[in-house]
Amino acid sequence: MNQGDKSAGAGWNRRSFLQASSLAAAAGTLPVARGAHAAGDDAIKIALVGCGGRGRGAVVQALNNAAGANVRLVALVDAFRDRVDDTYRMVSARHPDRVDVPEERKFTGLDGYERALECDVDLVQLCGPPGFRPAQFEAAVAAGKHVFMEKPVATDAPGVRRVMAANEVAKEKGLLVAVGHHLRHEVKHVESLARIHDGAIGRVEYVRAYFNSTGVWVRNRQPDQSEMEYQVRNWYYFTWLSGDHIVEQHVHDLDIGNWILQATPVQAQGSGGRQVRIGPEYGEIFDHHTVEFTYADGSRMFSYCRHIPNCWNSFSQHAHGTGGSVHIEGHGPAELRIADQEPIRIERGPAGHQRHQNHLFAALLEGQPFNEGDFGASATMTAILGRMATYSGQVVRWQDALNSQIDLSPSRMTWDAEMPVQPGPDGLYPCAIPGVTPAV
Repeated sequence: MNQGDKSAGAGWNRRSFLQASSLAAAAGTLPVARGAHAAGDDAIKIALVGCGGRGRGAVVQALNNAAGANVRLVALVDAFRDRVDDTYRMVSARHPDRVDVPEERKFTGLDGYERALECDVDLVQLCGPPGFRPAQFEAAVAAGKHVFMEKPVATDAPGVRRVMAANEVAKEKGLLVAVGHHLRHEVKHVESLARIHDGAIGRVEYVRAYFNSTGVWVRNRQPDQSEMEYQVRNWYYFTWLSGDHIVEQHVHDLDIGNWILQATPVQAQGSGGRQVRIGPEYGEIFDHHTVEFTYADGSRMFSYCRHIPNCWNSFSQHAHGTGGSVHIEGHGPAELRIADQEPIRIERGPAGHQRHQNHLFAALLEGQPFNEGDFGASATMTAILGRMATYSGQVVRWQDALNSQIDLSPSRMTWDAEMPVQPGPDGLYPCAIPGVTPAV
């Protein structure tokens, strides 16, 4: 993808977003039908890679799909055996007739996904830490598997480029690619965005996006852990694995902002830091980010994400236009406000995670195209752009960020690998310093 100048970048963005939105809309209106999937076998066999909470949710939602797909879980993969065992017990208890995972198809280790891809599976769910996603997605596409992968799709620009290149191969092979932006499948988001794009609030001048919460889990260090094992267990707090919470969580809101504006930003500037989450158990990531994204047409997205207890929380997106505004709660309704009119409330409808799986398997049954890789990669890159701005304190341009050669991952994916970030004598990990840390 050539981002040589702003006008070229904006043209690519708009085309990609229109194409991706058309595919998502088509998936939302596919007829629900029973029948053979693309391989001609009634059972659609899936492998789950990453047996954490989101992985368990995704596999249960696939088994619960409302498209009539006869889905079977046949392989489980995680870096750690206890995760595999917990997921096997939980999913088997819910769907004893849809789980066929003998011991020989329970894989562990950092390379377990490679062995799962050698099995007779049709679709692989990639739900582990996002730092592993580019390599796993490349391997799944090379093996000819359909893919559901959670967001974000990478944690650095080299990873995004790998995902984009592999996604082009997936298109050539006719493979289905779903990315876990479930908000794109929420009723209130689909209806709200349709109204925005139909001009209900006039020209959109700016967007506000929030993911402010109290934070997530902490998994303390154990005496016998290598540094790699500790970081993988506590993956949320290491940038090479999670991308920081602006990438891992706030990417949902940034994706909606891009969808509203039908583009990706041309530059970003912002600020962030560590205010309360400063101990060694919190790795290297920030606990707050504030970013101003600028788009080619002059519109802005103002982005706020925070992990600090006892503060105002919000998971929401807001579009402000020349003739009104739209306000969307992530887990609630939306409201359309137009001057001199009563507000129009749009109910949330069924949760987007399940609708997403319904749409994916309906497309698979019908032999319809379904590829969310473009906007998945663009949303991830938008979040990485924002992190680059907050870590460095500089104005960062999209094309410079996308072409960055900074690779955050270890040189080897082994339990004894030397890690890119190490604790100091006091146990604290070094973190980014605005004004000192390089942008790209």
